Order: sequence, then structure tokens, then C-alpha cells
Amino acid sequence: MSAKHERLLEYLAESDDWVTAGELADRLGVTTRSVRSYVTSVKSAAKPLEVIASSTSGYRLNREAYASFVTESRSRDAPRERVHHIIRRLGDSPSGLDVYELAGELYVSESTVEADLRKARLLVEEAGLTLGRKGASVVLTGSELNRRRLLSRIFRDESAQGFLDLETIQREFASENLAGFKSELIAMLDGNGYFVNEYSLNNVLLHVAIAVDRASKNRHIDAVSVAEPSETVRDIASQLDALVTSHFGTSLSQRELAYLSVLLTTRVLTPGHGETTEAIAEGFLDADDLAEMRRIARLASDEYLVDLDDDDFIVRLSLHVRNLVARAQENSHSRNPMTRSIKGSYPMIYELAVFIASQVQRRHGITVNDDEIAYIALHVGSYLERQNLREERVSCAIVSPNYYDLHLSLRAKLEAELGGELQVDVVITRTDVDWAALSSDIVVTTLPVPAARDNVVVIQPFLGAADLEAIRRAISSVRRHRRRMEIKDELLEYFDERLFWRNLQASSEADLIRTLGESMVALGVIDESYVEGAIEREAMSSTAFTDTIAVPHSMVMSAARTAIALVVNETPMPWGENRVNVIALIAFSETGRKAFQTVFDQFVEVFSDRDDVQRIVRRATDFSSFIDELVHVIDA
Repeated sequence: MSAKHERLLEYLAESDDWVTAGELADRLGVTTRSVRSYVTSVKSAAKPLEVIASSTSGYRLNREAYASFVTESRSRDAPRERVHHIIRRLGDSPSGLDVYELAGELYVSESTVEADLRKARLLVEEAGLTLGRKGASVVLTGSELNRRRLLSRIFRDESAQGFLDLETIQREFASENLAGFKSELIAMLDGNGYFVNEYSLNNVLLHVAIAVDRASKNRHIDAVSVAEPSETVRDIASQLDALVTSHFGTSLSQRELAYLSVLLTTRVLTPGHGETTEAIAEGFLDADDLAEMRRIARLASDEYLVDLDDDDFIVRLSLHVRNLVARAQENSHSRNPMTRSIKGSYPMIYELAVFIASQVQRRHGITVNDDEIAYIALHVGSYLERQNLREERVSCAIVSPNYYDLHLSLRAKLEAELGGELQVDVVITRTDVDWAALSSDIVVTTLPVPAARDNVVVIQPFLGAADLEAIRRAISSVRRHRRRMEIKDELLEYFDERLFWRNLQASSEADLIRTLGESMVALGVIDESYVEGAIEREAMSSTAFTDTIAVPHSMVMSAARTAIALVVNETPMPWGENRVNVIALIAFSETGRKAFQTVFDQFVEVFSDRDDVQRIVRRATDFSSFIDELVHVIDA
């Protein structure tokens, strides 16, 4: 299938409800007619599986059929997989392959194999290898290390988005004991005092499986491929050698073990498990690197008004950044399957990570990509979560008529289960309740309430799992409403009719930023340096935090006043890897730093619901109607 077909299926997979042809057309940047054509093609390719259901409400994915289709579509006769199969065969055939024999083996024509070889050549050359040709014979030449890197890449390309599946790796490389090897490897690393990054571990296990497979075929890493290992790498390599031998019955060379150990130390391991912060800093970090991270943390704290002045956080982030720099210098970034969800769900935390990454990038002269930024965001987010900066308990009134102290057991169980989220203000044990007089955020009652308000949760006298889930949903609803109310009045102050456009397109992200920036410059809101700063920030990582909105901005809060220049487009425009209907250039002033934390996160949240955005796009025909629709969405 084409990339468009795959994106169609991805979008349908993201939704549990029906998706209209118009919505799919917007997201794919095509017409509804094309969407119908894509759906027909997918249905045809998936027969007899019913992958996509169609109705007057739109389209919806049949998830079980889709899972079966994905598995079956990875067979060798699919064009991309066939190209990858040819590359793997070439890697196992030092003397080369005959094109005619290969065509017969794959049950395709010689012209099809020739076309596949042209596609394979692009991947091969990107990996630093060469496809040589003499008559009907084609041969792959280049270093063994580059061959392995190419195998790793094409395997990841074939895998579904997200985590690499261990069973798939085992099946591909006949490594039946990989799961057991992983368990013992984690135990070994844990016993050596390392924190293990599970997000990246399977990527390294893929390299282990490839190494074992290649070594069993007498294909070893070249002598010049690996630098002189450090003492840490030699220690891990020694223990890794014993594990590989016991699990796979294959011996790897010292160079191979050192290479795998370097991958572990730069992608998976962080030292200091069970040690004090002071001991970790003294034993594993350079004083200059630690001082630099303290400087960056102070800058981030000042810019975003958060407290990052914590030794444990700074030391552990310094260890991570040390490995990040090593990876970047080798142009071997670590993939992060959580990047998209972190970016869309926690834009403020991601923005803090972008700021930190920009400082690291500047100091070391490296490039920090989105996946690496997301790893920094995990550090920042987990620290801020521990600080509990934004969590507030929701107040609760319990209405439970007195009967053998049932209300006491109800309160005790509620506080035991939800005490960290819920604060019980009052317990009412009467049946004649003045519901309007209850001022708590939510009311939990065992009484049936025919005309209950939205914040009233009716439960059974004996609190069950379904009751607890209903209360949790009410707590989440209260918090969401709180957050939206916090920004409603403040947000509306930042809009200006002179900075609102309907259906404004540009050839690139930078061009649109400049167009919006010029209007803000003309009004004295910002200067040209802010515009260039926003373009520089955009180049680091796309500010399309969701599939509907992009929020370009500078990392320097130098605006004369806080303001938002807004574009609402009926036809979405490309922005990074997304297509967005709403673009908001936000300019923050020095005095607006406090507002930045609230406005930025919640502004993205307000525009994250596609139905809400489509309502605004359809109805916001001018500035006045935009404000009306925005208020409606926030209040909803």
C-alpha cells in the first residue's frame, strides 16, 4: 500500500468512533473522492478480511481484522518487504546473487526484481554500502558494521509503529531464547547498579539478535569498526559474553561484544542505581558537565517559572545528556515510541525539553531530534509530577443516609481508594438534602437523584469498582473544567481582531511565521528578532503538538506584551509531519511568564479535540464569531 493508504489506516486506528470522509480528507490533504478511492483500495487489498466498516456516519476500523491484515501484509510478496528480503539475501551471499534466479525464487518477473534493486540501492547507499553489478550478478559490498546497521533499519521499518516486538525479532532471526536472555540481561545490569531504559532495550536486543545471526554465519565486525573500549564497556562486555554463550550457544568476538556494550551504555543504561546523588555525581560525571546542566536548569527555571533546582534531577538528567551527546556525535539517535503522545499530551513539558535540548545542542554542536527531546521530556515530566505542581485535590460531599454507620465505611473506603485525589468536606446522613446548597466540586450519593447535576455521582451503598470508576471520571471532569476556566478570561485578552486571519496559506512554516510576525511587528508587539527566534524554534522541532493546531513561538520571552496572532483555515496546511487547521503565533512578554505556563498547555488542550476544532473552522467566519465559538468550546 502507498503511504496515503497507511496514513488513512493510522488515522482510523486513532479513533474509536466513526470518522467522516471530510475529516479524513482534511487530515490526508486530499479530496473526499480520493478518500473513498483509498478505502476501496484497502478493502480490496484486505479481502476477505473486513478491515474498514462503512456507513452514513463515515468509516470505522474493524480492529481484529486490521490486526490480522497487518500481520498478513508483511509477507514477502509486498513490494517493500520484498525489497528488504532481497537486501537480507544479499547480506547473506558474499559472492552475490543472480537476478534471474532471484526472480524465480520470489515468483516475480526479472523487471520487477530490477525495479526492486533500484529501490534497494537507495537504502544500501544511505547505510554506506554499495551494490555492485556485473551482468546478471549483483553483490553487496561494504563493512560488516554497516551491513548490520542496515539490517536493523529495515527490520524497524517493517515493524509496526511503537515498541519493537520481541517475538517478531525472535521469529525473524531464529533467536528462540531472546526473552529469557532479556530477563537475565536486566538482572545482570540491575545487579551492576544500572537503571535500565526499557523504551530502548528492545532496539539493542535487535542488534544482539543480528550479531548472533551474523556470527553464526561467520560474518564478523571488521577490526577497525570499534574504538578502544572503556573499562565500563569491557566489564559489561565480559558479562555479556557469558550470557550470549549460555543462551545462544554462539561466541561473539571481543569487538562485537564491545560494540553491543557501547550500544547498551549509550542507549539503555544509566549508572547509579542504589547510590546517593553525591556518589553518582562524583563517580560518573565530569564537573564541567554538571555545572553546565545546573546553568541550563537555572535558565529553564527562570524562563518558565518552574523549580528545577534539585540535585537528584540535575544529576540524573546530566547522565542522560552525556549519553545523548555520545549518540548524536555518532549520528545514532535513540528512537522513542512515546514521542507523539508526549508531545500532544504534555506540550508545556515538551517545550521545557526543547529549551533544554537547544542549550545542549548549542554547547556541543550536535542535532537533537524529536525522539531525543521526548526522552528529556520524560525526565522533566517525572520530576514535575513528583513535585505535584499542578495537582489539587477535588472537594467532595458525601450524601449517605444513616444506617448502621454505612456512611462511615463509605467515607473510609473513598479516602483509602481516592485520598490522593479527593478531599471529603462534608458527610450528610439525611434524606432531605438541599442539593443547591452543596458547594463541593462533586457530590457522591447513595440516594437516587432523578434530576442530578453534572457533578453528582450516584453510587451503590457498598462501593464497587464501577462506582469508583464513575467517581474518577467526575474528578477528571472537574479538573479539566478548572483548567479551562483558568484560561478563559485571560486567553481572550490576548486576541486582537487585527491579528486574526481566515484561510491564510503559505508555502512553508517559516513563510507563515514571517507573515504573522510582520503584523505583530507593525503593532509594536514584537521585533524582528522574535520572528527569527520563532523560526529557529520551529526548525528544532515542529510546534504542531496535535493533528489540528501549530503553536509557533520563540523561546525568548521578549515581546512588548503577550498576544496571539491566529489563522483559522478550512483547508489544513502541512506543518512538520502534520496537517493543521489552526496556526497560532504566540508572543509572550517578560511579565507574561507566569501566564505562559497556564496558557500554553491549555491553549493546546482546547484545540486538541478534532470535533471542537472542526466546529470552530466551520463557524468562525470572522473574528467575532471565532471568539463566540472559542468561548463555547471552553465552556462545554
